Amino acid sequence: MQNPNSPSWADRTLLSEFMSVDELTELGTGDVAYIKPIKARDLKEMFPDVPPLHDNMTLYALLNADGTPILLADSREAAIANAFEADLEMASLH
Repeated sequence: MQNPNSPSWADRTLLSEFMSVDELTELGTGDVAYIKPIKARDLKEMFPDVPPLHDNMTLYALLNADGTPILLADSREAAIANAFEADLEMASLH
């Protein structure tokens, strides 16, 4: 029985009939982004070239739909402004 709260197009089995795993992975890449607050101590894996910062400092990473880092900003507003300038659609994560 189909879940009435889940659209039929979201059914993973049905989607695999129309799109490959690679196509699903790339969905939204270059068009959709999200912002993630991140502590300076956790930056090295995402931004290897970042200079040393205070460990408790919170920065904001603008990430592509696939999680690829785009930029790092010192405020959420600056990250949003950069997304707007790049014509990226912002997605909300919960």
